[in-house]
Amino acid sequence: MAEVAEKPEAAAFDEVAAGTPAVKTVELTKRFGRTVALAGLSMTVPRGEVFGFLGPNGAGKTTAVKLLLGLLTPTSGEGWLLGKRLGDLGARRRIGYLPELFRYQAWLSAAEVLALHCELAPLPRSSWKDEIRTVLDTVGLTDRANDKIGTFSKGMQQRLGLGAALLGEPELVFLDEPTSALDPVGRHDVREVIRGLASRGTAVFLNSHLLSEVEQVCDRVAVVDHGRVIASGTMDDLLSGTTVRVRVTGLTQADKNKLSGFGRLDDEGDSLTFASLDAGRVPELVSSIVAMGGRVYEVAPRHQTLEDRFLQLLEDEEK
Repeated sequence: MAEVAEKPEAAAFDEVAAGTPAVKTVELTKRFGRTVALAGLSMTVPRGEVFGFLGPNGAGKTTAVKLLLGLLTPTSGEGWLLGKRLGDLGARRRIGYLPELFRYQAWLSAAEVLALHCELAPLPRSSWKDEIRTVLDTVGLTDRANDKIGTFSKGMQQRLGLGAALLGEPELVFLDEPTSALDPVGRHDVREVIRGLASRGTAVFLNSHLLSEVEQVCDRVAVVDHGRVIASGTMDDLLSGTTVRVRVTGLTQADKNKLSGFGRLDDEGDSLTFASLDAGRVPELVSSIVAMGGRVYEVAPRHQTLEDRFLQLLEDEEK
């Protein structure tokens, strides 16, 4: 097979794309008949940023990713990847993608799977050996390069899929649940890979249900529900409140209902958890409980987690 030469338009692409966001959408909408799968998505993801895209099942996340990758055509609105309109072939050649559900042929070796992706990219044949060696080392599969995929655990296949998404040093990488099949060590390794991508200027668009993972690695997040973004910003922007757990006895249900004014209340019997509570109101909360005749055994403030905030946003949206 002849080597794939660098195409003349590549330099022009780089010149046009330089300085543009990795992802930009304006009122991107997708309808399937009367069903609105995505309603006016507007967002910007700078280069070199790890961006978390969150939402419950059916919120429109998968539709959004398919639109961005050019696998679906928007009903209305506009979008750009790496400075080019959605679907542009030159931009797509500079994008890596790890889908949530993927299968590789069990009879192929890890190196053969990556060689196939090199050919599909297409990357110059002269670079294949170095590309494959580099990504296998990055995802910790160097010692299994020549082993058949049929012998791989689900976690190892997940690592291989991540390696395939990194071939060719893409400028933008879409990762859909990249740590779903991994143990704690594997999740740590993937976080390090993601941080390494961002440090070299690669943007990472991350879908994940593991909110603790997102919180550790993402610079900014957007929360989408019912096809539209309901909140976005940096972690500091979103996680501004304090969560306080109080272990208490002697309160009636009516007393607990009155305490809901201090913040979203999660009632677990003798353990009450208040979300988004200003730390300065903790003494007031304790005083109110005591005035109601409650006995306080423990007060445990902690910084609001992304999961706390995520659940609060969805609850507020339902209201």
